[in-house]
Amino acid sequence: MNRNPFYILFTLVFVLACSNPNSKQLDQEQNDITVKESSIQKTKNILFFGNSLTAGYGLENADEAFPGLIQKKIDSLELPYKVINGGLSGETSAGGKERIDWLLKQEIDIFVLELGANDGLRGLPVEETYNNLQTIIDKVNTAWPDCKIVLTGMLVPPSMGQNYAESFKAIFPKLAGENKLIFVPFLLENVAGEVKLNQQDGVHPTVEGQKILAENVWRVLMPIL
Repeated sequence: MNRNPFYILFTLVFVLACSNPNSKQLDQEQNDITVKESSIQKTKNILFFGNSLTAGYGLENADEAFPGLIQKKIDSLELPYKVINGGLSGETSAGGKERIDWLLKQEIDIFVLELGANDGLRGLPVEETYNNLQTIIDKVNTAWPDCKIVLTGMLVPPSMGQNYAESFKAIFPKLAGENKLIFVPFLLENVAGEVKLNQQDGVHPTVEGQKILAENVWRVLMPIL
């Protein structure tokens, strides 16, 4: 009888390989499962953090505000994103600086910062607004380093004075440039001053006005989804 160790080893390997005729099928099924699991996309969060413009002040349904309209666009494209409306009417940048910590307890993948308008309407010092917004940005970056940040710019009425209006306007592109943020130059573009697109107070957009706000944001948001 041949007891050559190489012969014995060869025989053992051959027997093991042939002992499970379905081994290739099982391997293929396992590979298929792995591929399917890797193809499942995790739902990501987009936090819209702002004031009454984000909250949808004066609208019958909060989903009619621009964050809700953007969620509808996302759903229509079957993209794996969930919009969180973190708008609060009357919010200033100082209030937002204190409130943001609670909202950052959940994972945020995209952060849309819409604050500062109430600071401007109250004539608060530009330096304070700038510093408060920078603090919010820093907190987001610390909590979720991979989060992409979108900043929406704002203007104040000429009645606030030319010097103040220009200084206020400059806050937003400065922050965007220094922090390399995705930037919407003016959230209320094509809405501000349009009577038919604003409610009776002349400040808050109607449903139609909110649709334009959604388009203004969507132009810069869509490419990063």
